[in-house]
Amino acid sequence: MNFMESAIDIAKTVQGEIAVGAVVVKNGEIIASSANKKEQDKDVTSHAEILALRMAAKKLDSWRLDDCDLYVTLEPCPMCAWAIINSRIKNVYFGSFDTNYGALGSKIDLRQIANSKLKVYGGIMEKECDKILEECFKELR
Repeated sequence: MNFMESAIDIAKTVQGEIAVGAVVVKNGEIIASSANKKEQDKDVTSHAEILALRMAAKKLDSWRLDDCDLYVTLEPCPMCAWAIINSRIKNVYFGSFDTNYGALGSKIDLRQIANSKLKVYGGIMEKECDKILEECFKELR
């Protein structure tokens, strides 16, 4: 199963939000997934990554998401990156680079100020993720 495709499928369902999808994977199985819901929830913290981390923590009954991977269609912002680092996610795979707000290497890299073993892989299915965001911004503007 291609987990980035699952994140992309989620991002494609987003309406009225920045189209981002995220899935948390453990032992080859998706244990949590979400899209951005900031506007829907009227909550600034309702980013796809944060919501997926919350679901995964509930499912595992622990905030420690050791041995879990996160697939997300857009490079995480500082808020999400810090939550990912603190949750002890093992690997992050993201699609589109975010040169404005990306906090796992594009603009800044929060791993540099944290004692983190987090591994990050960017540009996974980048063209597909970029296309979703381009279409989203056309609709929103």
